Amino acid sequence: MSHLLALRKVLLVSVASIGAAFFLVYSLAIDRLMAWIIDPIRARGIEIIYTAMSEALLTKFKVSLIAGFIAAFPVIIWQVWGFIKPALYPKEKKAFRVLFFLALLLFLSGVLFCYFAVYTLAVDFFLVAGDDLATPLLSIDKYVGFLFGFIVPFGIAFLLPIALYLTTRMGWTDYKMLSSKRKYIILAIFVMAAILTPPDVVSQVALGVPLCVLYEISVQVARLTKPRERE
Repeated sequence: MSHLLALRKVLLVSVASIGAAFFLVYSLAIDRLMAWIIDPIRARGIEIIYTAMSEALLTKFKVSLIAGFIAAFPVIIWQVWGFIKPALYPKEKKAFRVLFFLALLLFLSGVLFCYFAVYTLAVDFFLVAGDDLATPLLSIDKYVGFLFGFIVPFGIAFLLPIALYLTTRMGWTDYKMLSSKRKYIILAIFVMAAILTPPDVVSQVALGVPLCVLYEISVQVARLTKPRERE
């Protein structure tokens, strides 16, 4: 019962922090945030439209909720950390802190890399591909969904070194296996890139190539990682 009460506290504080961050983002920063999101399209002379009376407002709510979750994420992690901390040994506590920092850094690197290096190329590719066919009239809801559906997989995919480090630490993978299965894993990476990204070659290659580089880094990390010894 004490564990359930502690878990309830974690959930309540997390939900409350997301709600407070949502309110602050919507009240203070939503217009600037929407302008930043729409800028890649407006910079190309295309205006965003909405096709339903509530579409613009609901899109602002959606963006505010996502931004609120990101802003409240440190509070959520702090709550989760407080919940699991008593069950960890000192070495595991130290490792958790390091892995959390690296995971956050890799996720943000993937999102920023996608937005500044890949997303603009994908936008140009789609606009040029449909230039002679029709006039673009982009709905705000679909555009925002496309944007987040494009950049979030990049952030998640950049966590590959952390995932392979953990599997090596647990003894599920090792350096020899990762090296011998390289060609199959590279094929799987490009298949995953084709699934996660929009259906165009530019975005698929733009995600697949960095993942291959991260995989090679992960292989070297696995070579330096020893499986955890079990008593």
